[in-house]
This record gives sequence, structure tokens and C-alpha cells, in this order.
Amino acid sequence: MTEPLVYLIVLSYNGKQLTLDCLSSVLKLNYTNFIVALVDNASTDGSVEAIKSEHAAELSSGKMILIENVINLGFAGGNNIGIKYAYEKKADYVLLLNNDTLVDKELLSNMISKCETDENIGIAGPKIYYQNTPDQIWFAGGEIKLYKGRSRHIGIRQKDTGQFNTVRKCDYITGCAMLIKRTVVNRVGYLDTVYPMYSEDADYCFRVKRNGFSMLYIPTGVVWHKISAATGGQLQWKKIRFRLRSNFIFLRRYASWYHWITIPVYLAADALRVVFSVGMGRIKN
Repeated sequence: MTEPLVYLIVLSYNGKQLTLDCLSSVLKLNYTNFIVALVDNASTDGSVEAIKSEHAAELSSGKMILIENVINLGFAGGNNIGIKYAYEKKADYVLLLNNDTLVDKELLSNMISKCETDENIGIAGPKIYYQNTPDQIWFAGGEIKLYKGRSRHIGIRQKDTGQFNTVRKCDYITGCAMLIKRTVVNRVGYLDTVYPMYSEDADYCFRVKRNGFSMLYIPTGVVWHKISAATGGQLQWKKIRFRLRSNFIFLRRYASWYHWITIPVYLAADALRVVFSVGMGRIKN
């Protein structure tokens, strides 16, 4: 049987070397029927010129296409450009992939084979490790708890001992590496650009689930992620500000009145947990 056509959408904004490393990794995939769509959000660090130079062969052959946005459209807006392009080219799947990632060569082969077994699977995501500590988990499925006012990565910062090696359904898949079926785009549409940064993935998965699809975590797909490269680290003020703002938009949209009774309590507890993690050296940057 012919492999489904997959468009890998790599969104970049500056981070030239990160993007080049990501593209080199992606081009080693053992899945044959894929095209890389590099969407550049108006980079100013020479990223576009470097990509054109180092990947001239792929660009000329059509294995890679380069979309240059004239302004920075953000995460949701930039990815939507890539999704629309892939949709017009009759892609069966799109894989949203952060430019600060490296992928295992069997990523697509393992994930597509699982997704093709069930038409109700709408979105799938791999196991994601920290790039600088490759045995430490960053993402093993996503969980949304409205009464806590948060979405969280299952397994985050845990050493991988095989405890998350089971394929299972979850609440959301991180936009860092999100595989989306064409039927989902047909029914649900695109990412919501109301979010300045963060929570776009949780919002999209929430809407996808309401439309009858499932989210699937597939541990045999593997990605390594350089955490928060675009915002300068895990606890930079820019990241905290964007996360709080986006999380508030998400909760205002989906939380019921009774959730707001407990949300402030859990928010305060989360702040204390982060301070404790920093003090214990669990969060270092």
C-alpha cells in the first residue's frame, strides 16, 4: 500500500542553527512519503539564506519547500500557513514540529502505522525527551484539569525507566510535535490565533475531542527537545507572562463557574512547587 502523504511543518523564527539541525535530523527519516514545509516567521538572523544554501538540493527537488512570511505571525498563525499549504497539496497528515527539536529516524513510520489502525484517532504525539538530558522525559502525553486551571505534561522531568511505554489516549498533544489527520482539519479547522504563545495546542485538542476524535500518545515515536529555546529558558519572564496570559484565555473559554473556586488554590500551589523545584535544582535554567 502507498504510504500516506505527510507534510512536516517546521516553524522558525531566528534560531538559525537550531533550524538547520532540525532539518538535517528530519531528512534522515526512514519514512519515504513526506515533504518538509519550512515556514519562516520573518527571521532576521540569516536563517532563510542559510536554509537556501544548505538545502538547495531538497528545495529544487521538491522534498522541501520554503514559505517566507513577511511578518512574524506567531506560533498559531505561522503553523496555520503551513497547514493550509499542506491541505491544498492533499496531505493526509501534517506534523507540526518545533525547530528546536531532533527526531528519531523511525518517528513517522511508528506513528503513522498506529494512526492508520483507527479512524477516530485525530491527533497523535510522540515521547519527547530533554535534548540535554536524553533519558529524561519532557512529554509522555498531556492532561487537562480544568478545576486545577492547568494543562500538564505527563511524566515531565522523570527519568525514563519504561514507565510510559504504553500507547494510550490522552487529553492533548503538545504542539512541539503534533501529528494531525486531514479529517481533523476538515472538521475542526486551524489553530486559534487568539493565543499569543502557549495553550494553542491544548485549545485545539479540546476542540478536536469535542468533535469526536481521540488524542493518542505513541511512545515508539521519539523526539528530543531543546526546551524553550525561543524564550531563553524555562523560567524566563517572557515565557511566564505568555503562559499566564494564554492559560487565562483557555480557562475563560472552557472552565465552568465552579472551577474558579479551586483554580486560585492550585495556582498558588503551582507557584510554590516551581520555587521548590528551582531551590532543589530540578529546574536549572
